[in-house]
Amino acid sequence: MPKKDKKEKKNEKRYDHLKKMARITRIMKEMYERGQSKLCDVRNSDIHGRGVYAATDISNETQIIEYIGEYVDKDESEKRAWDQAAVAEKTGDAAVYIFTLDEKWDIDGDVPWNDARLINHSCEPNCEAWIEGDQIFIYSLRDIKEGEELTFDYGFDIECYVDHPCLCGRPSCVGYIVSREQWPELKEKLEAKDGSESALELQE
Repeated sequence: MPKKDKKEKKNEKRYDHLKKMARITRIMKEMYERGQSKLCDVRNSDIHGRGVYAATDISNETQIIEYIGEYVDKDESEKRAWDQAAVAEKTGDAAVYIFTLDEKWDIDGDVPWNDARLINHSCEPNCEAWIEGDQIFIYSLRDIKEGEELTFDYGFDIECYVDHPCLCGRPSCVGYIVSREQWPELKEKLEAKDGSESALELQE
């Protein structure tokens, strides 16, 4: 069998590269399309930064948009969470986009084609996340009017509550982004903190 000359090898290498790039482009296009929805759009938010709004009236229990991103195992997920905590300490940006999928895997939604990552937290959410197989979807919890901002409960752990103040402005807002199950514990912590600060003021 005759040996391939340099030109043939170069052409084959270029072909393989273009084939790989075409595959990546197809995957990125598919991910972008999955991350879009005709039911909502992105605009500036009164809660925080940008938010996601209903582009039309949405009925209760409607699948609105998929929460997409990179699948990461728990070790990588924890590493990224600590890295984000370090960034937050320096910049004040405490944005977290990692979503628990199951016992072994999470989805890191910090990708530009994931519009759902911009849905803000609220203490009175109108949406929630449903896990369906290996995917996460945002569903409406009630009827939502066109133009209303979409929100869901981030369910953050109380351990780092001071790093995540809540600005949802709802009547029941507890002041911090903490899972509803931990609200009683948060109340106790805040009352204890207020008591300590009042005692310190008296001493001064």
